[in-house]
Order: sequence, then structure tokens, then C-alpha cells
Amino acid sequence: VQLQACGGGLVQAGDSLRLSCAASGLTFGRVVMAWFRQAPGKEREFAAGITWGGDWTYYADSVKGRFTISRDNAANAVYLQMNSLKPEDTAVYYCAAKFGTEVSRTGRVYAYWGQGTQVTVSS
Repeated sequence: VQLQACGGGLVQAGDSLRLSCAASGLTFGRVVMAWFRQAPGKEREFAAGITWGGDWTYYADSVKGRFTISRDNAANAVYLQMNSLKPEDTAVYYCAAKFGTEVSRTGRVYAYWGQGTQVTVSS
């Protein structure tokens, strides 16, 4: 199983970025997908999650209304559209996959992780 995240970069506050995560080696349409992030000196935290068919999405309060998670099961990919970025969004962003049907905000229940992509937002 491999999750490959990309799309990070250095942007200014108020800008947008779209992260992508390509999955291989698993039945993508049967895993819950999520994005987590880890800022320097902080613990990893849940950012957004999406169920198998994309019917249900969940967000951390800190990103709700600015970030949108989506998935394309035909392409084995999950995305995170990030708008109105703030300096506090600076972090390494990881995509993760878990079995089961429910999104969890707890990282340890996710079986597979991507390598992370750096997002840096300057003020």
C-alpha cells in the first residue's frame, strides 16, 4: 500500500492550495480517507475526513468553512482544497487511510499514511 501526497508549498495568507493524495495497493473505494497535519512543536491533529463514497465529510473546527475534502474513487485519489489560508495552517499535511465505515479524528486507528507535504503560509 502506498499513499503519495503532493501539492504543498509556500503561499501568503489568504491564498489557496490544493493537496492531492494518490493511493495504490488497496481497494480505495472501501477505505475512509483523512488529512491530518502536524505543525512544528505540536502534536499531529485531524484536519478533515471523508467516507467511502464521499457522502459524509468531517472537519476540524479550525478549518471548517475554509477547507474542503473530496475524493475520486475512479482515480484512487483524495484531495484537500484549502482556501483563505492562515499562518496557523502552516504544517506538514498527511493523508491517511483506515478500514471501516466511519471517519475517526484519532490518528492511531488509521492503517496507512502518506509521506507528508509541507504547507507554509506567510503573513
